[in-house]
Amino acid sequence: MSEAAQTLDGWYALHDFRTIDWTAWKAAAPEERETARQELLGLIADWRATEERKEGSLAVYAIVGQKADFVFMHLRETLEELNAIENAFNRSAFAKFAKPEYSYVSIVELSSYLAPAGTDPMQIPEVAARLKPILPQSKHICFYPMNKRRLLGDNWYSLSMDERKTLMRSHGMIGRTYAGKVKQIITGSIGFDDWEWGVTLFADEALQFKKLVYEMRFDEVSARYGEFGPFYVGNLLTADGFADLLRA
Repeated sequence: MSEAAQTLDGWYALHDFRTIDWTAWKAAAPEERETARQELLGLIADWRATEERKEGSLAVYAIVGQKADFVFMHLRETLEELNAIENAFNRSAFAKFAKPEYSYVSIVELSSYLAPAGTDPMQIPEVAARLKPILPQSKHICFYPMNKRRLLGDNWYSLSMDERKTLMRSHGMIGRTYAGKVKQIITGSIGFDDWEWGVTLFADEALQFKKLVYEMRFDEVSARYGEFGPFYVGNLLTADGFADLLRA
């Protein structure tokens, strides 16, 4: 049996993708729409207050394409808190107009592959900040789930620790060339969801997503061992932007 990589785990994550029922929204009475809109904005304000207390974080983006209309990305200390957030939204007046489209449950994760030998990663302030991050308010988001391949000839989990470390070091060097252009948050989902990891990228220039993912496809970690799920890309949605979106 190959040695398993140890992980450092931070805040739990929920990506909650929704589609707006525009027919029902437009058919609702103005008073009902206003009540729903105010409840939604109140929830977002509460979630922002939690972020200000550094007890979690929130990202809200409008999704481009037909996969969903918007996404809430929540970070919290516990799964119970994520469940409470989801239930609070589902009980709101706005929820009847927001169809669940896709969700992803995971936890912010850093692996031990790149940690210097003989160090305690938790004593490094930068590491602690990466495990419990305040989500960027970049102009664009890109999210996708992924697996490491488990085929007879190309099984990531049958490689030795040294082989995996060497491959991940090369893979990580590509990501570092995009520092300042793309912010990446990796969340582990083995045992939590259908894929093994969720990758969330933030950038002020959407084209950087294409450049980064494309370049990484040529690295052996992705080219030989990577399997990718659906991609979701979108634009920053502020509270004011959400209010404007919902004006009938």
